[in-house]
Amino acid sequence: MNKEEKVIAVEELKGQLADYKSIYLTDIAGLNAVQTSKLRRECFNSNVKLSVVKNTFLERAMSESENDFGELKELLKGNTTIMLSTIGNSPAKVIKKFRKDADKPILKGAFVDEAIYIGDEHIDALFNLKSKEEVIGEIITLLQSPAKNVISALKSSSGKIAGLVKTLSEKPAEEVKAEEPAAEEVKAEEPVAEEVKAEEPAAEEVKAEETNKAEEQTSEDESKDESE
Repeated sequence: MNKEEKVIAVEELKGQLADYKSIYLTDIAGLNAVQTSKLRRECFNSNVKLSVVKNTFLERAMSESENDFGELKELLKGNTTIMLSTIGNSPAKVIKKFRKDADKPILKGAFVDEAIYIGDEHIDALFNLKSKEEVIGEIITLLQSPAKNVISALKSSSGKIAGLVKTLSEKPAEEVKAEEPAAEEVKAEEPVAEEVKAEEPAAEEVKAEETNKAEEQTSEDESKDESE
């Protein structure tokens, strides 16, 4: 491989490091041709890109990358096969599944969403790692669930709520009706006026008495005149 080809190989790796958010460094040494073919097929079905790389090329690509791969560059020894994916846990799922029938791949390290994992002991943590899409989906589900519950509750108790609204809307009218007996009480007091009218004959009696007194006085005066 000449110098130009090496430059092209490094640039290609740099592009892959930039395009994929999940980068696994693995060791598949010891797998035979059949097993390697099966592993490639598993990766293909899981949208994971599998490539055997030269450590020197990958180290240079990492050094020139905008991402900080930190200690991962120190793991570039022996056999290095990279597994690239846009989903954080996809390579881990492939590894876990494949290792049911084999001892490889061995996880050397991983770079997932700018987080660095060193050592095969992190394979379970990576396997259970949720992608941003999955986390966002769960958040949306959580946000939607209360809304659905509220809507369901509103539908199921629509009659009760409608009755409550109706009661509240009619309450002022009922209060006005409740005050109506007061008006009736006023009407009930009208006989007082009638009683006043009933007392009017008393005034007529007074007039009659005055008239009688006047007549009596007149009779007395006439009697006096006659005697004189």
